[in-house]
Amino acid sequence: MRYLVIVKATEQSERGEFPPNAEQLFAEMGKFNDELIAAGLMLDGAGLKPSSEGRRVSFRGRGNTTVTEGPFAATSELVSGYWIWKCKDMDEALSWARRIPFDDGEVEVRPFHEPEDFEGVAPAEDIEKEKAWRAEQEKRAQAEA
Repeated sequence: MRYLVIVKATEQSERGEFPPNAEQLFAEMGKFNDELIAAGLMLDGAGLKPSSEGRRVSFRGRGNTTVTEGPFAATSELVSGYWIWKCKDMDEALSWARRIPFDDGEVEVRPFHEPEDFEGVAPAEDIEKEKAWRAEQEKRAQAEA
């Protein structure tokens, strides 16, 4: 099962600043990511620029959209980075999340919907297409690692 590990933003990350110990933190994060890759769990991961560089697209009926420029309020509800992990279950994902080399901060671990979740809702051929697409994604992620 795939999990999205959401790194919550902080006031510092929203200012676009790195912590004072950034060099050490990047080294530790690199080592942690290497461990995830070696274990075959990490499919993707990245840090995000502050919300001041982002945009939100709101939908109010089909074709009726509004674009709002950042920054956005409620820093604690914003995302500053993410990983996508493939773990056997939530317990495994949480055991890895507990090892993230953060001094402060918060992550949220959420499972993805998998194609099988849509059986009985979506046509079988669409589910099979989705499975094939995800398998190709995973193959590409492993080749890039």
